[in-house]
Amino acid sequence: MGKVVARILLAVLLLLLIAASSLLLMDSPGKTLEAFAIRHADKLPLEYLGEKLFDRHCASCHDNPAMHAPTREALSGFSKESILVAMEFGKMQPMAAGLRQQERFLIATYLAGSAPETSDWVEQQRCTSPGTGSAQEYVGNWGLGTDNRRFVSGEQAGIDRGNVGTLELAWSLAFPRVTDMRSQPAIIGDTMYFGDKTGRLYALDRTSGCIRSHAKVFSGIRSAITVATLDDGTELLVFADSLATVFAMDPKSLDIVWQYSARLFNTSVISGSISYYDNRLFIPVSSFEVAAAGSPDHICCKSHGGVIALDASDGEALWQWHATPDATLQGQNAAGQDQFGPSGASVWTTPTIDARRNRIYFGTGENLTHPATDTSDAIIALDMDTGALAWRFQATVGDVWNAACLNNGANCPADAGGDFDFGASVIIAQDRDGADILLAGQKSGEVFALNPDPASAEGEVLWRNRISLGTTNGGIHWGMAVSGQRLIAPVADPERDRPGYTPSPGLYALDVSNGDLLWQQAVERGCEIAEENRPLIGLESMRSGKKPELSELYSCSFYYGLSAAATVTPELAFSAGLDGKLRAYDIATGEILWHTETARAFTASNGIAGHGGAIDVSGQVVADGWLYVQSGYSMFGQLPGNMLLAYRVSQ
Repeated sequence: MGKVVARILLAVLLLLLIAASSLLLMDSPGKTLEAFAIRHADKLPLEYLGEKLFDRHCASCHDNPAMHAPTREALSGFSKESILVAMEFGKMQPMAAGLRQQERFLIATYLAGSAPETSDWVEQQRCTSPGTGSAQEYVGNWGLGTDNRRFVSGEQAGIDRGNVGTLELAWSLAFPRVTDMRSQPAIIGDTMYFGDKTGRLYALDRTSGCIRSHAKVFSGIRSAITVATLDDGTELLVFADSLATVFAMDPKSLDIVWQYSARLFNTSVISGSISYYDNRLFIPVSSFEVAAAGSPDHICCKSHGGVIALDASDGEALWQWHATPDATLQGQNAAGQDQFGPSGASVWTTPTIDARRNRIYFGTGENLTHPATDTSDAIIALDMDTGALAWRFQATVGDVWNAACLNNGANCPADAGGDFDFGASVIIAQDRDGADILLAGQKSGEVFALNPDPASAEGEVLWRNRISLGTTNGGIHWGMAVSGQRLIAPVADPERDRPGYTPSPGLYALDVSNGDLLWQQAVERGCEIAEENRPLIGLESMRSGKKPELSELYSCSFYYGLSAAATVTPELAFSAGLDGKLRAYDIATGEILWHTETARAFTASNGIAGHGGAIDVSGQVVADGWLYVQSGYSMFGQLPGNMLLAYRVSQ
C-alpha cells in the first residue's frame, strides 16, 4: 500500500511540474522543481504519464493500421532524442504543435522506455584492467583551447606527414537506438569521455574501446564534453543535454555535482558547446523555434538567443546576455495569425575566451521575425565579468528568415533573408606581426578578419574573402581551424536550384594576415544519384514522408560537402564530409595524404552490427597517434549512423 501511495504522490508532483511549465523559466521555484524531477527521474512514473498522453493525443493514428503510421512498438526502437526531434523539428511537428514541451518529452520517455533493454553490451564491454591514471589533457573542449583554433601540436597529435598514411581502424563501437553522433568527446590520459543521444556518458579506454564506467542523464547529450579544472584543483566534466540542461559531473565517479536549466524559453536549446575560464562557464543558447515556425499553427516568434555565465563550482548564474529585447505583438502574418518580434539571433557557436582583454566572442544567427535587430548575423564581444556589450560587428543586415520560408508558409517574413548564421566559432589568431586578429566564417560563404580592439562599437573589418556563395545549409558551418599562418575553412555548399548559385564544396586554406587564398581542394559526389533520392531542403526533408531505401542513400549520398569542424596540426588538416569520407590533407599544399570511407556497415568491437553515415558537427579529434571520428548524422536528410571509430598509426 505504501508503494502505491508513494507513486501517487510522485505522479502528483510531476503533474504539478507540467502544470507549472510557465514557471520553469524562472530561477525559483520552477527550476528547483524541474531540477529535482530530472535528478530523480528514475523514481517518477514518467512512462505511465507519457503513455496516458500518447493514448490521448497519438493513439488514434499510431494504433490504427489504416493510417499507415508507425506502431508504438516500431517507435520504441528509436531513442528518446530521435522521437523528440520528430515532434519538435520533423514530420510529427504539426501533430505535436498543441503539446507543451514537457508533454512531448513524457511521450518520448514512454515510447523509448517501452523498448527492450539494449545496454547489455555495456557490461560485456567492461575493462578488465585499470587505466594508467595519466592526467595529460588531449581534448578538453570544443575548440581544443580557449582560442577555438582547433589546433593540436605535433607532439600531442603524434600524427604527421610521414605516418598519416598508415592510419588503420583499431576498434569501433556501435550505439543502439542512435542515428546521430554529435557530442565531441573529452580525452584525458588514456580515458575518453563520450556522450551519446540516449543520454549515456561513457568513460572509455581510448586505446581499446572498453568501458571503465558509465552514467545516464535524463536526455540525449548534445554538446561537447568540456573539462573544467577549478581554482581549488577540482576537475569537472561539463556538458548540455537536449533539454538545455547543463550538467557538471565528477570524472572519477560520474556522479552529478550540479545541474542548471539554461532554457530562456520553452524552445531554447544548446547547439554550441560550453566554454570554461577562471571558474566560470559560458553557455551559448539557441532556439529550435526557427524550425517550429514552419508549422502553420505556430504563433511566431517569441524566442531569442543569448549567453549565460555560471559559477563553475556550483552552477549559480552570474549574468545573462539576451540577443534581442523581449518580443511584442507586431501584427499578423499572411494567414491572419498574431506575429511577434523581434526574435531569433540564436547563439549557435561556442564562445571564445580572450583572457587578455577579459572578453568573450561569439556569433549569432538571423532574426526569425521583423523587426530586424543589429545583433543578428553578427560577431558579439562581451565583458567576461558583467556580460556588458563591448562591441558588435554585423555582417549581414536585415536577414530575417525561418523555416516557413522553405515551403512558402504564412510565417515566412516579408523580404526574407538568406539565413546566413555564424555557426563556426570565432578564432583568436596572430598575424605575421604578432598582433591579435579575430577570424569568423559565415554560412554566406564569407570569411572575416576583425580587429579585437576596434575604433568604434560597430567593429572593424581587417579583411574579408568570399570563398563560396552560401545557402541555408551551405557556406561555412561548424568550425574553421588555424595552424600558423594558415586558416583552414571547410565549405558545405549543397546543390540548390537557385538563380546564380554554383556550389563550391571543399576545403580552403587562406592566409591569416591578408585573407589570400593559398589553396583549395574541391570535393565531389563521385556517383550518380537518382532523382527520387534527392531530399527536400533542410528542415523540410525532416517533415516529409519521403523515405528512400537506406541502401540507396548509402550507395550515393546526396550531401557530400564539408560541414563538420576541421582539426589541424603543424603539418596536417583533417576534414570530414557529409558522405562519410574522412580525409587528411597536407596543410602546405592541400594534397590528400590519407582518406577512409565510414558510411558503411561495421561489425563493431562491442559485438553490435552498426553503420556509419554522414560526418557533421564535431568532426574528428586526434591524440598521441590516434584519430577518433563519429559517423552518422541524419538531421537534414543526411546519412544516419551510430559509429565511434578509432584509427591508429602503425607502430
